[in-house]
Amino acid sequence: MASDFTVTQRQQLLVQEKVGKILNTLIGASPGTKDLLLELWYERHIEFLNAGLKQLGPGYSVLDANRPWLCYWIIHSIALLGDSVDDELEDRAIDFLSRCQDTNGGYGGGPGQIPHLATTYAAVNTLITIGGEKALSSINRDKMHMFLLRMKDPSGAFRMHDAGEMDVRACYTAISVASILNILDYELVQNVGNYILSCQTYEGGIAGEPGSEAHGGYTFCGLAAMILINEADRMDLPSLVDWVAFRQGVEGGFQGRTNKLVDGCYSFWQGGVLVLIQRMSSIIDKQLKVSHIEDEKLSMKHTCESADNSSEEESSTEGYLYQDRTIPSFKDCGSSFIKESIDWGPLFNCAALQQYILLCCQVLEGGFKDKPGKARDHYHTCYCLSGLSVCQYSSSKDLGVTPPPNAVLGPCCNLLERVHPLYNVVLERYQDAHEYYYIS
Repeated sequence: MASDFTVTQRQQLLVQEKVGKILNTLIGASPGTKDLLLELWYERHIEFLNAGLKQLGPGYSVLDANRPWLCYWIIHSIALLGDSVDDELEDRAIDFLSRCQDTNGGYGGGPGQIPHLATTYAAVNTLITIGGEKALSSINRDKMHMFLLRMKDPSGAFRMHDAGEMDVRACYTAISVASILNILDYELVQNVGNYILSCQTYEGGIAGEPGSEAHGGYTFCGLAAMILINEADRMDLPSLVDWVAFRQGVEGGFQGRTNKLVDGCYSFWQGGVLVLIQRMSSIIDKQLKVSHIEDEKLSMKHTCESADNSSEEESSTEGYLYQDRTIPSFKDCGSSFIKESIDWGPLFNCAALQQYILLCCQVLEGGFKDKPGKARDHYHTCYCLSGLSVCQYSSSKDLGVTPPPNAVLGPCCNLLERVHPLYNVVLERYQDAHEYYYIS
């Protein structure tokens, strides 16, 4: 290996070598053998997840402030696999999260810890995934609204906790929670779009904060939040699509940033962005049309003899992008968005991503990992399965339509439950919560 390679380049070559050896096992294999190699090992994953929900080893003590996340990663993964935890574990999870709920709103990382937007998002998504009266009614929505307002900064951004950092992740978790609980209002939405716009970089992706590097997780958070507040058309969506599409590597999986290594968790963070974009084709087409008009105007400036004529031409398209909005009010955008028919096909290689997840991230003993050579964990299990789900349903043009057989890599029994791509909760559980918070 060349000595003048950077550390990342050397690591990339090693990852490609490991992935290449794994993928070569498919070459020349019989159809029956291929199905076995590409099988999703449901029972082993369920066993791994249930064990983690009951008891975790001392090595997990570093995640003491992330216990609602552990609940979410595990319970959401089980729901994606089409299963559920038993009644006793559900009750224990609800009771535990109730003890994490602060008396002034929001959820901390554990009982007695300060409320934090990230663990609030995890707790709310967990309770919605569990579903039922006890779980859904346990969330104090009035106090939650007060907590979210306290986290709102005059700039339009949100802080993760009292005196905490401001970033796009905070914006998304706040907006997502408010949207799914039906407490989203103008006061929470005001200037959020301006802050997120300031984080879109020259590459097209979205950074955590202004001036930072574009990142897959923040790109998902920024785009999803902008959709939920009905301002996605303000973004440069064509360049965002380009940036995300080029993050799919030769391994079939996605990297999180330019020139970084593939990571299974970005199966959802990046794959989910492109699934969201599929439903926004009309907005992108309009932006491309505006861009074409402005290119023509720029060309005319060099040939037009009359400055007045050039000025009139410029004013004729002013505001074109922002007229005739078709996305509904942000009050119910999550439900309306998922019902829209998809005009475009998948914007990434879904088969290659599923292959990477199943062959390179799936662990024989249950669970999923980042990449070959890494250890399994609940975080990567959650987001590999979430990415697998958005892959499988990305060819379904309408809600409720079962994906065509060729959309699911491996045996047909690999098909997972469908997620709502804006919130990353199983769609059926989201619909139950929507009926509870919006209709009842």
